[in-house]
Amino acid sequence: MKEHTTNFTNTLIEVAEDCPVSHGEVPSEKKEKTLARLQYEKIINHPYQFTSDDIIFECYAIKNDISESEKQEARIIFFSKGQACFRSSPLAKRYGFGFHHNKLGKVAIYPIESEEYQKLINDTSVTKVRAMRSKRK
Repeated sequence: MKEHTTNFTNTLIEVAEDCPVSHGEVPSEKKEKTLARLQYEKIINHPYQFTSDDIIFECYAIKNDISESEKQEARIIFFSKGQACFRSSPLAKRYGFGFHHNKLGKVAIYPIESEEYQKLINDTSVTKVRAMRSKRK
């Protein structure tokens, strides 16, 4: 079975061109956590500790109530078909956060107005890709 990945290395996923905010906004707490909030908490509390595959699958497992004993097999099945990467994440499309994947593929997020985000934008050694637009042109 082919295994797909959402991982990048040495790459910044920039905030979407049509993002409605000019500074990073923390996704609000709701009764049931949204995908944006799950991703935010996982990454902000553990910068550069997980790959995007790790985070995307963990959020899927939480949303689908997958038990620890089922996770290994569920992950194989989950990545047997292509999955959306962080270019489609609401954090980059709506909440003003960019995703930086380091040389090992581990992820951290930075608000668009931060000094770190601006350093990454100006770093010619870092590959840049834009998050997907919310609306067609």
